[in-house]
Amino acid sequence: MSAHSPLSLSPLPAASTAPPAVAATPEARTAPGIPPSAWGLLLVLSLIWGTSFILMKKGLVVFSAMELGATRVSVAAALLLPFALREIGRVERSRLKWLALSGTVGTLIPAFLFAYAETRLASGLAGVLNALTAVFVLLMGALLFGQRLTGLRVLGIVLGLLGTVVLMLLGGSGGDEATPAGGAGNAWYGLYIVAATVGYGLSVNVIKHRLHAMTPVAVTSLLLLLIGGPALAYLLLGTGFVHKLATVPGAWTAFGYIALLATLSTAVATVLFNMLIQRSTALFASSSTYLIPIVALGWGALDGEAFNLWHALGMVIILVGVFVIHRAK
Repeated sequence: MSAHSPLSLSPLPAASTAPPAVAATPEARTAPGIPPSAWGLLLVLSLIWGTSFILMKKGLVVFSAMELGATRVSVAAALLLPFALREIGRVERSRLKWLALSGTVGTLIPAFLFAYAETRLASGLAGVLNALTAVFVLLMGALLFGQRLTGLRVLGIVLGLLGTVVLMLLGGSGGDEATPAGGAGNAWYGLYIVAATVGYGLSVNVIKHRLHAMTPVAVTSLLLLLIGGPALAYLLLGTGFVHKLATVPGAWTAFGYIALLATLSTAVATVLFNMLIQRSTALFASSSTYLIPIVALGWGALDGEAFNLWHALGMVIILVGVFVIHRAK
């Protein structure tokens, strides 16, 4: 997601489903035309991040939310382990605590919260609520890091939260009554996603203000190194993951969905996002904020999820709030 200055390009922790935070600088607003390749990258990134939610849903067919979250972090850590081993000798020891904090609140905990939310919440609505990352990047920056709040920024925050209330209170969970996601009461599982986006907001600010001298690959790989070990230990010793993988029909397919989720949302998305920044502007790159919910809802519709007018209204209010945050001075 993106928030207005002073946030600059910051790599979001690897296993998350939200894009990095970027700044809409004056230079970004006045930059020349966007090349066709940048449009292509924007669409690919939106597809990757928007598809994350249906991949979680498919993984939950066999594995529990705790198993999915631990698997996702473990696979992501293994994927970037070579980069982490290269960087570990170069990092200042004083930065390790910030890497651990960012990894915990921005990757480890959200991996479990998103999975748990999607046991009762439609994947498309999870994708919509993910847009709140922009709101909490700004709010955490103001509360903890001295970022200035203007009237328009406050309006954007209020609109984002109002849209969330409309979506959950009036729209329902987005599932069929015959499915686990069915039932209006299950809409409150969206609060787990709200909590995850609060973690994203804190993590992005930690990266911006405490880890800004490090490269995106270094930050992402090292924070995964710090949290990947505990996640893997829990997965192998504290869950039935191995037993399910060996005995439950369809377990390998479900594992494939989770591995694909971790791979696409880490190495591939990080590289593509950095390429997009180089070929366009920060403001243009932040446009993925508006496309991700559409992709997520599209996958949900293909999978039979419900989407009503209250959902649409809540989504529009949230995205208007994000737009105001992006544009506010």
